[in-house]
Amino acid sequence: LRSEVLAEESIVCLQKALNHLREIWELIGIPEDQRLQRTEVVKKHIKELLDMMIAEEESLKERLIKSISVCQKELNTLCTELGVEPFQEEGETTTLQLEKDLRTQVELMRKQKKERKQELKLLEQQDQELCEILCMPHYDIDSTSVPSLEELNQFRQHVATLRETKASRRAEFVSIKRQIILCMEELDHTPDTSFERDVVCEDEDAFCLSLENIATLQKLLQQLEMQKSQNEAVCEGLRTQIRELWDRLQIPEEEREAVATIMSGSKAKVRKALQLEVDRLEERKMQNLKKLIEATRVELAQHWDQCFYSQEQRQAFAPFHTEEYTENLLQLHDAEIVRLRNYYEAHRELFEDVRKWEESWRLFLEFERKASDPNRFTNRGGNLLKEEKQRAKLQKTLPKLEEELKAQTELWEQEHSKAFLVNGQKFTEYVAEQWEMRQLERERDRQERQLKNKKQTETEMLYGSAPRTPSKRRGLTPNTPGKARKVNARMIRGSLSLQPVATSTSSGKKMPPASRHGANKENLDLNGSILTGGYPGSAPVQRNFSINSVASTYSEFARELSKASKSDATSGILNSTNIQS
Repeated sequence: LRSEVLAEESIVCLQKALNHLREIWELIGIPEDQRLQRTEVVKKHIKELLDMMIAEEESLKERLIKSISVCQKELNTLCTELGVEPFQEEGETTTLQLEKDLRTQVELMRKQKKERKQELKLLEQQDQELCEILCMPHYDIDSTSVPSLEELNQFRQHVATLRETKASRRAEFVSIKRQIILCMEELDHTPDTSFERDVVCEDEDAFCLSLENIATLQKLLQQLEMQKSQNEAVCEGLRTQIRELWDRLQIPEEEREAVATIMSGSKAKVRKALQLEVDRLEERKMQNLKKLIEATRVELAQHWDQCFYSQEQRQAFAPFHTEEYTENLLQLHDAEIVRLRNYYEAHRELFEDVRKWEESWRLFLEFERKASDPNRFTNRGGNLLKEEKQRAKLQKTLPKLEEELKAQTELWEQEHSKAFLVNGQKFTEYVAEQWEMRQLERERDRQERQLKNKKQTETEMLYGSAPRTPSKRRGLTPNTPGKARKVNARMIRGSLSLQPVATSTSSGKKMPPASRHGANKENLDLNGSILTGGYPGSAPVQRNFSINSVASTYSEFARELSKASKSDATSGILNSTNIQS
């Protein structure tokens, strides 16, 4: 080892030094006894130096041992406080290295302890601030001991949760505060409680975001919104009253525009202005009571029509016929209108379907009426084609609508345990009555036409047929002036020769004299002669469109229309045949 080599070299150096001293002493001539003394002095100095060095090294060893002991003890304590495993020296090592390692580990442990304590203190401060704002209890942790890593991690999560809670509650608070301020402005409400002043007037950061305060805040907002809704409802009700009074009193548009500024909004001043306007119009209404009641009766009649009220149901409302115009009478009419309006709105869909059926039914009857009109074949502007398309569409929709309404009314009657009345009848009975009335009307028209034709035939048999102006037909040669004058002259002579003198027959009927029958025959012959402007079969046809059988179904309705069209061509021929016979 180098230390042993150095020791040997030290001994050699010491030996050389002593030899050198002896040589010097010999040259000088120092006696032997003094040489011994000087050698003793050298020995003493060397020994003292070595003893001193040995003492110093022994002291160093003791300090190292003591430091090792102290470091081990402190290290064990730190490991316990920090919750880590005790320090273990790996392998054998010298005292100096052990002391150095222990001291380094202690310093590291002290640093960790200090950092944990500092973080704990910071987390405690944050927790205290957040808990004061949120009005929550502080986090339970021992601040005197060193927290473990797990404890610190849990504390951090707790503080982070508090921050999130604060952020969410603050956002909710700011939102609710904004709504509260808007509601208060809308209601012209001044904060009158300490809580309301804290919410509206104080700094937002100073407000305690506790669950109780947030709940109280929400309750305050609900109360203000309820007041606002009530105020809006009152204002809207007042506006409705104003509009109704305007209509009833027939207020001119210029006067209505004068108060247009209060017809929107629901602030306190707007509500007050609306109430003043209602009071003014009510006073004016009292001065025009009779006129208002009459207008109300017109409106009531419209609601009766909407709800298909029969005359009996209308007569049941006795105030409608009262002539004593009082405020109570007007209120009774208003209440009846409100009742009918609510009744109609509750069953609007059913009433609209019934109205739709009635419109379709009227259109159905109109098509039947047009089917009997001879002028429909002129077909100007394609009207006949349009009617045919509408008729085809109606034949599909009307039966379907009637079946749907039947099912709807039956369901309605089951739900309400009463009959659904249309003009005082059940809907099915009402529809059946309409069909029956249609059948009777058609039968009456048919009988009237037959009676008319019979009377016309009898008249023509008695007095002869009246000359008829020929119709212009496309493709026929027009009359010449000479022929027209000749025909007119013959007609005039034939007419003058007729005398309305008749004799009684055995049956009691008056017949023309036999001597005049030739004149009548002449007139009859003229009706079919070429001089009338055509040929024997081209006399103007009197179209009598009648449907002989009453259509009880929609398909029969279509077949009867085609029959009516075919009967046009034979109607004139039958009339001429009756006259000639």
